[in-house]
Amino acid sequence: MWETLLESWKSLLEPLHDPVTLAIPAFVIFLAIEWFAARALEDHPDDADGRARPAQGGYRSADARTSVLLGLVSIATSTFWKVLALIGYSAIWVYLAPWHLSPTAWYTWVILLLGIDVLYYAYHRIAHRVRVIWATHQAHHSSEYFNFSTALRQKWNNSGEIIMWLPLPFLGIPPWMVFVGFSVSLVYQFFVHTERVGKLWRPIEFIFNTPSHHRVHHGSDAEYLDRNYAVLIIWDRMFGTFAAETHRPTYGLTTPVGTYNIWKLQTREYAAIARDWKASTSWRQRAGYVFGPPGWAPKAEVTSAESTAPSH
Repeated sequence: MWETLLESWKSLLEPLHDPVTLAIPAFVIFLAIEWFAARALEDHPDDADGRARPAQGGYRSADARTSVLLGLVSIATSTFWKVLALIGYSAIWVYLAPWHLSPTAWYTWVILLLGIDVLYYAYHRIAHRVRVIWATHQAHHSSEYFNFSTALRQKWNNSGEIIMWLPLPFLGIPPWMVFVGFSVSLVYQFFVHTERVGKLWRPIEFIFNTPSHHRVHHGSDAEYLDRNYAVLIIWDRMFGTFAAETHRPTYGLTTPVGTYNIWKLQTREYAAIARDWKASTSWRQRAGYVFGPPGWAPKAEVTSAESTAPSH
C-alpha cells in the first residue's frame, strides 16, 4: 500500500498530471481581460437593503480580492485533504478493489470522468440540502457579483467531496487519477462563471453546464434556488433539478453576508449552527438544525435571525 501511496503522491506532484496547475496562466489571463473590460462597472452602489446589484459583467475590487484570497487559502487546505484522501484511497485500491484499471486505457478515463461528475452532482445537491455540508459550501455562493473571480471563491473544507469519491478507487481507478479527474472538472467550472457569454449552441446547452446554466445556480431568486449542479447538465435534466435562465439572476445568498472578511465567510454558518444548537430544547431540534436543509426550523418557529437563510 505504501508503495502505491508514494507513486500516487509523485504523480500528483508532477505538473503535467495536474490540470489546474496547467490552467493557472489561463485563469489569470481571462480574469484580467474580464476585469479590464469591466473597469467602468466597478463599485456599483448597493441597494437600500444592502445587496449589490451590479451592472452586467461588473466587478468590485473588494469582492474580487476576497474571492482570490479565499482561493489561495483553499490551495493549502485542499493539499491537507488530499494527503488524507490518498492514504484512504490507496488502502481501498490495494486491499478492496476487485480489479485495477489501467490509466493508459481509454475506458478508464471515461469511467473516471463520468464517475467524477455523477458523484459531484450527488455531493453538490447534498451540499445544498444538508445544512452542516452547506456550511462548507456557502462561501462560494456569497458573492453578489458573477465573474471569473467568483470561481476562485472556494471552500476550505473538502471532506465531503473526499468521502463522495470513495467509490472510484473501489472501482479500480488509481488514486492519483481521482484528483486529476476532479481537477479537469474544476478547470471547466472556472469558465462558466461569467456574464460575458450568453447562451451557446443548443446541443451544448442541452448536454453541458454553460455560463447561462451556472448563472441560474448562483441566483438567489426563488425559482433558481438549488438548480443546475453538475458539469454534465444531463444529470440535472434526468433528476429534476434543471432550470433554464429566463431572466438575469440576483446573485449571492438569500440574505446578504455584509462582509469581505474571509474567515467570517468560511465560518459564519458553522457559528449559526452552534447558536441554533445551543438554543434548541430537544435532540430532534438539534438534529434538524444540523442535518436539515438550510433555513430549517421546528414547526411554528422561525429560523434564528442570525442563521444563514435557506440555501443561497
